[in-house]
Amino acid sequence: MVVAAGAGIAELLAAEGAVVVPGDPSTGELLDAVRATGAARVVVLPNDPAAQAVANQVVEEAHRLGVEVAVVPTRSPVQALAALAVRDPGRRFADDVIAMAEAAGACRYAEVCRAGRDALTVAGPCHAGDVLALVEGEVNLIGVDLVDTCVALVDRMLGGGGELVTLLVGADAPDGLLDAVRTHITARWPFVEVQAYPGGQPHHPLLVGVE
Repeated sequence: MVVAAGAGIAELLAAEGAVVVPGDPSTGELLDAVRATGAARVVVLPNDPAAQAVANQVVEEAHRLGVEVAVVPTRSPVQALAALAVRDPGRRFADDVIAMAEAAGACRYAEVCRAGRDALTVAGPCHAGDVLALVEGEVNLIGVDLVDTCVALVDRMLGGGGELVTLLVGADAPDGLLDAVRTHITARWPFVEVQAYPGGQPHHPLLVGVE
């Protein structure tokens, strides 16, 4: 079971066999979704710190109902995709949870957004409207041009190694953003595989995963 915002992301995750719960569910909504699966054991991929806190509460509630729930602490949909890629229904439940957690942890994630106000970040001061690139939740780059910042973000992440890049393009991303980033990766990092999808997520023109 995966918590996700964005029609494209939901479609991707559902295609991997996951039950998708729309973003920011309450404890009751997530518990209802767990019960609706009819399964005795359920893995939850929250993809967000707030959703993870809700999922942790559901673990106890579900236990009272005789359902075993395990939470794999994914922080981004790209980590959820990595976790689902190694899922094996034929494996012992506990072993499968461990394998999914390891795959998610091995996927470095980043997101790009616009600053809503002036602020001081770990990467320096930013102003409202600036492009912020966050790696593992911390502001790593501050830019003015969206495409340039996205390209610089991918270069910085691949500078630390990686064989696969996953790109999820947001609902408000301008035309050409995906092609520009993908073309740059192909030219600069020819041995890196690129998977790119329309994610449809709000607020973040681009989500990036590197494995």
